[in-house]
Amino acid sequence: MLIVSLIGVPLVGALLISQAGRWPNVREAITLITAATLFGLATQLIDPVVNGAGASLSVAEPIPGLEIAFDVEPLGLIFTLLASLLWFVTSVYGIGYMRGGNEPRQTSFYAFFAIAISGAMGVATAGNLLTLFIFYEVLTLSTWPLVTHKQNDAARAGGRTYMGVLLGTSIGLLLPAIIWTWVVAGTTDFVPGGILVDRMGPTAAAILLTMFVLGIGKAAVMPMHRWLPAAMVAPTPVSALLHAVTVVKAGVFTITKVVVYIFGLDFLATVPLEKYLVYLAGFTVVAASIVALKQVEIKRMLAYSTISQLSYIVLAALVLAPYAEIGAAVHIVAHAFGKITLFFCAGAIYIASKKTRVDQLRGIGLRMPWTMVAFAIGALSMIGVPPTAGFVSKWYIIAGAFQVDNFFVLAVFMASTGLNAAYFLPIVFRAFFRPEDQAPPKEHGEAPWPMVAALTFTAAGTILFFVFNGPIVDIEARMLEVAR
Repeated sequence: MLIVSLIGVPLVGALLISQAGRWPNVREAITLITAATLFGLATQLIDPVVNGAGASLSVAEPIPGLEIAFDVEPLGLIFTLLASLLWFVTSVYGIGYMRGGNEPRQTSFYAFFAIAISGAMGVATAGNLLTLFIFYEVLTLSTWPLVTHKQNDAARAGGRTYMGVLLGTSIGLLLPAIIWTWVVAGTTDFVPGGILVDRMGPTAAAILLTMFVLGIGKAAVMPMHRWLPAAMVAPTPVSALLHAVTVVKAGVFTITKVVVYIFGLDFLATVPLEKYLVYLAGFTVVAASIVALKQVEIKRMLAYSTISQLSYIVLAALVLAPYAEIGAAVHIVAHAFGKITLFFCAGAIYIASKKTRVDQLRGIGLRMPWTMVAFAIGALSMIGVPPTAGFVSKWYIIAGAFQVDNFFVLAVFMASTGLNAAYFLPIVFRAFFRPEDQAPPKEHGEAPWPMVAALTFTAAGTILFFVFNGPIVDIEARMLEVAR
């Protein structure tokens, strides 16, 4: 019932939201209550998962030997808690953004948001590849109306790219990879240690892994990344949660699950061609950072930064070292808090001042100190500077690279850290230490208080996770012990 509730509560919330469109206060109260309820339900998974009892559910068997089933393991627990918590925070932020910007179609915005969260819960709790694929597609389809929310030419064009890339990769590569896995292994269940050991040769395994990595388009590994910048036409709350947390994290979460539970670390270590995917992920990290360095629009810069940061997680998963696998899980959390803070700040700047470009931010730190201090914290986390969450995840990934003497990964991290600093630090310097070019046409201060409260919360979380990351590290370490 707990798993059913995790998936069903957001759907019930979406139905109630759609019926409360005439009463904005009621509609937004339903959104907040639903989000808070979901997070409360997610916390009930902590004790059984941490103590090894787990939570599982079998629903149906549409094909003999192939079930729609759910099974919550440590990585899924982290994703569930993260998405449900940040849904509540983003709902608070969204109320300020949607009202402050006088955005149209607010009822459909909140309703589709809830449906997308239900899809994310299904991905997080899936017990096999078939179940994960179903909810992976639900997440894609339910977020398309959010991407095209403004319903102008730019939104429609962005939506076409979004759907084209994500559906093209999932139907063209991910689904065949799942079917191939089922034919070879006789199952698609997530099993500690993998299900392909002694069932597939190294060359075939390398081809299959490539199909998974490129077919999971939500991970945005180049060249399957174009959907993410295209999706920046969406309202900032959509960019913040769905494209800094839920959608993109569904991608890297799925890749990590495939590596650990379908192939297994020990088996992949015997696949020499696997290292070429490490090179592809490393190339994505550096190339996306270079593109981000050249962007003038704040949200597009953050989009390419996200592409780069996501491939940190893919790279960590493919290094096949215990510390790196822990680092992948930690970076899912660290990136979520840091990047959602940056998107929140971008939206707050837009609502308060209508500024969208990096070169327009001179002196804005004096007008919006809360927002720009939060932006600085998020930026430092992306760079990997203590005391922020990004430092912790980089520490573990680099330690994993040393475990297996992978100096390519070390070189990638050195290059990307320098590039991250090159495009984030000048923004902070410009905001606090450069005078405004001219007096703004209208005096402004901070954005509406719900937006400031939300970005302050996530910025604080980015710092607090630097200190209180032990539980995440511990449960991931235990997961790896079982998986090996």
